[in-house]
Amino acid sequence: MADSIMSKAATMEIPINSNGDTGTLPEDDSLEQDLQQVMVSGPNLNETSIVSGGYGGPAGGIIPTSTIKGPAVHYNPEYLDRRRAPPPGPDIRMKSRGINLSQSHSSVSRLAHHSDQHPGSMNHNTGSTEEISRGVAVEKLDSVKKWGINTYKCTKQMFSEKFGRGSRTVDLELEAQIDVLRDTKSKYENILRLATALITHFQNMVQTQQALGDTFTDLSQKSPELQDEFGYNAETQKLLCKNGEALLGAINFFVSSVNTLVNKTMEDTLMTIKQYENARLEFDAYRSDLEELSLGPRDAAAMVRIEMAQHEYQHHRDKYERLRSDVSIKLKFLEENKVKVMHKQLLLFHNAISAYFAGNQQQLEQTLIQFNVKLKPPGSDKPSWLEEQ
Repeated sequence: MADSIMSKAATMEIPINSNGDTGTLPEDDSLEQDLQQVMVSGPNLNETSIVSGGYGGPAGGIIPTSTIKGPAVHYNPEYLDRRRAPPPGPDIRMKSRGINLSQSHSSVSRLAHHSDQHPGSMNHNTGSTEEISRGVAVEKLDSVKKWGINTYKCTKQMFSEKFGRGSRTVDLELEAQIDVLRDTKSKYENILRLATALITHFQNMVQTQQALGDTFTDLSQKSPELQDEFGYNAETQKLLCKNGEALLGAINFFVSSVNTLVNKTMEDTLMTIKQYENARLEFDAYRSDLEELSLGPRDAAAMVRIEMAQHEYQHHRDKYERLRSDVSIKLKFLEENKVKVMHKQLLLFHNAISAYFAGNQQQLEQTLIQFNVKLKPPGSDKPSWLEEQ
């Protein structure tokens, strides 16, 4: 009887499906868990008894099993691995649901085939990216290093000049022209401020004259006994307002031209002058560095440093001379342009002011035509209703 029980256990150990292969059905998983529980925590066969009789039979029918010798039941982990491993072919359940895996299998096979043919392509791309990143990092590090050395030398030279311990390169003629330009720019900026203030005040006066003329016109219609007097004054104020608008156009043209000269032409020249002064400071810094190295020892290492300092000195000297030439040329052209522009604008300002206060409307209009000054129509400075929204 014990042999039959053991044979059943051995038979239950290998479940098969309808195709003769091991399956992974839910009932198989539950059977597997039951077997594991029996093997781990179940009763020992040597300590159990087999009842030969029916329920409630005599004790004599109980046969101890300690004398039964049978094969022991061992846990086989390879059996579980075989059950959990995927089948080599397509699953019957997936196939019955209409899912085709041939495309994915072919894609995997093509990827594996490509990897076998080109084993080093991915490594080569990774290596190229790393080399580019390393090159960019080294270039940035060199740039920061050069900037730090240059800043240190220029700062040292600047403090040496301020405290009177260092020498500086001076072009007396060019420095005098630069000082004149800065002084001229400051004075022209003052002209711009005053002319802008004149425009503001004169515009307020013209608006007041316009309002006064409208009031005189209204009173001339409502006061029959003073109709002529109010009418004369209304016409005079309207004429003054018209001439005032012409004068405002001339002054605005004057301010616009001077503003272009000061804040664009002169400012461009001053930017070049600033670059020239920075180049001069760098040139003196590297010149002082070369002089200090020339006074030191002349061993092999010192000669290498002197040669490098000589190269840097020559580079900054060429830059300094180039910018000095650019500044000289720009100052020359700026002076010519300034004389030409200011000659025209000062003549316009004089003629317009004289004609207005002389009450010569015809001369004022001729002045505007002569200098090609176009008056803006009333209300053109106000934003449109679209811009106000």
